[in-house]
Amino acid sequence: MQHLPKPPTGKAPAETFTGDAYVDPIVRGEAPSRIRAALVHFAPGARNAWHAHAAGQTVHVTEGVGRIQARGGEVLEMRAGDTYVTPAGEWHWHGAAPDRFMTHLAIWEAPDDGAPETEWGEQVGDADYAVPVQASPR
Repeated sequence: MQHLPKPPTGKAPAETFTGDAYVDPIVRGEAPSRIRAALVHFAPGARNAWHAHAAGQTVHVTEGVGRIQARGGEVLEMRAGDTYVTPAGEWHWHGAAPDRFMTHLAIWEAPDDGAPETEWGEQVGDADYAVPVQASPR
C-alpha cells in the first residue's frame, strides 16, 4: 500500500480552459497501472476546450450543474450524480452552467502504446456554449 499525500490545487491552463477552473489531482498510476483521476472545479461559465482522450474518459458530476457535448451532438445538462462516458477518440467538452458552479470527477487512462493521453483542440466559443441545452435523462 502506498499513501499519496494530496498535491496542491492547480489553476487549469488558459490554453485549454475558458473561465476559472481548478484541478485537484487524485492519482496518476505508475506502470502497469494507466489510471488517471482528478476532481475539476468549474466556476459558472467555465469550460474546457474541445478534446479527445486516446483511451476514453468517464466524467462523474459530484456537485452543481454543468454542460457536456460530443462533437456533432446536442449540448446536454449535467447534474450531481450524473455520469457520462466518452469512448476513445470522441471529441467533446464539458464545464459549468452559466449560473452555477460544477465539480466533476474525471477518470481516464493513458494509452498502453505511449501515445498522448489527450489531444486538445479549439476553445468552445461563447455562441456555441450558449445554445439551449437538453435536460439529462432521468
